[in-house]
Amino acid sequence: MEIIKTPIEGLLVIKPRIFEDDRGHFFESWSKESFKNIGLDLDFVQDNQSLSQKAVLRGLHFQNPPFAQGKLVRVIKGSVLDVAVDIRKDSPTYGEHFVVELSEENKTIFWIPPGFAHGFVTLEDDTIFTYKCTGVYNKESEGSLIWNDDDIAIHWGVENPLVSDKDLVAGSFKDFESKF
Repeated sequence: MEIIKTPIEGLLVIKPRIFEDDRGHFFESWSKESFKNIGLDLDFVQDNQSLSQKAVLRGLHFQNPPFAQGKLVRVIKGSVLDVAVDIRKDSPTYGEHFVVELSEENKTIFWIPPGFAHGFVTLEDDTIFTYKCTGVYNKESEGSLIWNDDDIAIHWGVENPLVSDKDLVAGSFKDFESKF
């Protein structure tokens, strides 16, 4: 696998090794040993999956300590623009974001450690998005930032996305007090 460091410390874009032939393809999307060899000794405790139509925007979500989660995300079917926002208050890139396209075609995997708000927007109908979490979901620890915050200035590339009622009332970055 190819590991690509991003401009934000801790975020990694992972390109798995793909084996293709007349039957189709095969790739390893997760291997504890392989990830340990690149310095990520991860213990996943929960897998999540969503199905969304085109222009559905989910995020920007995070779990506060002590229930903070690292996420290993990828797309099984369709495509998304995936976004991570650094909410680690002592980080030199606090408030900055990174965007990567994940798709069934590119088979790219994205590692988002604890301390990031995460979201994505679907680029195709019937997109299946999946992710492994290093921590369990805890309702009392959930947090979110408004997806269209001017201070974060994410270019989602989709006009009038479909956003949940909960995500429409998320807080602004300027009023946010990070617990990371």
